[in-house]
Amino acid sequence: MLISQVFRFDSAHKLPNYNGKCKELHGHTWKLIVTLEGEVKENGMILDFHDIKKNINEKVINKLDHKYLNDIIENPTTENILIWTRDQLKDLKELKRLKLFETENSFAELVL
Repeated sequence: MLISQVFRFDSAHKLPNYNGKCKELHGHTWKLIVTLEGEVKENGMILDFHDIKKNINEKVINKLDHKYLNDIIENPTTENILIWTRDQLKDLKELKRLKLFETENSFAELVL
């Protein structure tokens, strides 16, 4: 079974290897969807949503929210932010998929 939780954060970045408007400093309100896979345990849950939220906030959201992403990720494209996020969550064995929306209609997805 799959379960997902949605997170939002605001941050700024610029794309150094890009020849368009996005090479200049700009910001986004990002939406991150974290999907986990597992068996339902005796308590009726795969994992407690409260525990998931605490874990993701500590390892990802608090590090990116209201930050300049270029100080954290060398080339902070949506794809590279997902790779960085995956690396931060390497101990979360139930992690199945990460989806990051840069805008309402544009996103990248990493399936593990």
